[in-house]
Amino acid sequence: MIWQPLIISLKVTAAATGLIFIIGGGLAVWLARSRFRGQSVVEAVIHLPLVLPPSVVGYYLLVVLGQSGPLATWLGWNALFTWPAAVIAATIVGLPLMFQASRAAIANVDPTFEQAARTLGSSELAVLWRITLPLARRGVIAGLILGGTRALGEFGATLMVAGNLPGRTQTLPLAIYDSVLSRQPELTQYLVLLMTLMGFFSLWLVRRVEPGRASPTQALLRRGGWAREDGQTGNRLEDGE
Repeated sequence: MIWQPLIISLKVTAAATGLIFIIGGGLAVWLARSRFRGQSVVEAVIHLPLVLPPSVVGYYLLVVLGQSGPLATWLGWNALFTWPAAVIAATIVGLPLMFQASRAAIANVDPTFEQAARTLGSSELAVLWRITLPLARRGVIAGLILGGTRALGEFGATLMVAGNLPGRTQTLPLAIYDSVLSRQPELTQYLVLLMTLMGFFSLWLVRRVEPGRASPTQALLRRGGWAREDGQTGNRLEDGE
């Protein structure tokens, strides 16, 4: 009764976290480095799952994933009441947290370093991978943990599009709901304690990696041999140079 929903929750969360990193990270890079008309509208749409009731998010997903939705019409895939539907719901609700933290971290990266790398012949992908992301890594990691934790705790939208099928789509939040309805107080207490401990550990991790504990710029410079032990920047002279 405990291990089955736990395993399903971990599988759903792992898949959703991967999608959150790819989609949220891509959107964060794009919107942190772009300026265009309607950008505020795009950002508002990304943040909508933070303020909309889970039932509203679930309804929109029902429309998209249902038999009359674009996936069923164009691809012939009805995802309702399946494991992938739970992954999609978890991704949607966790994406805004990843986007928000990552966008702020990337926007705070000094563009001088990126421009210097371009001047030295680095491609845009190399600049992103070797300069931007290392400098913004604390914010990106914190956003990924928060997004993954939100995906782990998703309930309302998951219930609407994936159902509460034991052994198939029943995650930990749904198992708690089911145990309360079936009047199993001991099982409910175990599941609630497990979710609480997982949430607390995630927040502790965010506190450990959040920006401000160390200078990411100094870390990057030190990796490249451009910082002295006293923390000041400058060329590091090796013996014989």
